[in-house]
Amino acid sequence: MPIKSATYLISSPEFSKCPSADKPEFAFIGRSNVGKSSLINMLCNNEKLAKTSASPGKTQLINHFDVLSSLEDDSLAKWYLVDLPGYGFAKVSISSRRRWEQMIENYLRKRDNLSLVFVLIDARHSPQKVDIAFLENIKKWSVPVALVFTKSDKENQSTVSKNVKAFLAEMRKTWQFLPRHFVTSAIKKTGKNNVLQYIEELISELSE
Repeated sequence: MPIKSATYLISSPEFSKCPSADKPEFAFIGRSNVGKSSLINMLCNNEKLAKTSASPGKTQLINHFDVLSSLEDDSLAKWYLVDLPGYGFAKVSISSRRRWEQMIENYLRKRDNLSLVFVLIDARHSPQKVDIAFLENIKKWSVPVALVFTKSDKENQSTVSKNVKAFLAEMRKTWQFLPRHFVTSAIKKTGKNNVLQYIEELISELSE
């Protein structure tokens, strides 16, 4: 599913200020410094679309992007891509962290047109409690979810495979059905087509 254009629309401080829920929406979230902006820029073929930073916690608002893409039948699809604030170890005040957590929860639970949230996991590490805990909330809130393992180029493939299997094994302890998962690298463009293909499948299902 080639993306023809992706443009920044608006940054919202809370769920109620988001744009009209008039098209399919796909959100991206992950632990701070997981490579979220790099992944979004890779998917959209625009290295400057989402702001990347070496400092965790850079994204502090709900960022909407207007996307236009081509579907398999040559028709065009309009949808929102949403860049959400990270969770976990960002060096911010307790009050700011709580505000972010409430903002994210309200968005995930109340956004009517949210088709799927992609939760990003750093493929370089063994399962982290903060990721598992966040996914437990996703399950509790009945939010549609898929996993994206990032930075697969930063480790050898056997380590990446081991970490992915370990994470899925940890999820199986409490999940009856595991969500779809993708292994990606923003540097090597690994997983790009698979993620976009899945988005296209969901958009097509919504239009039936």
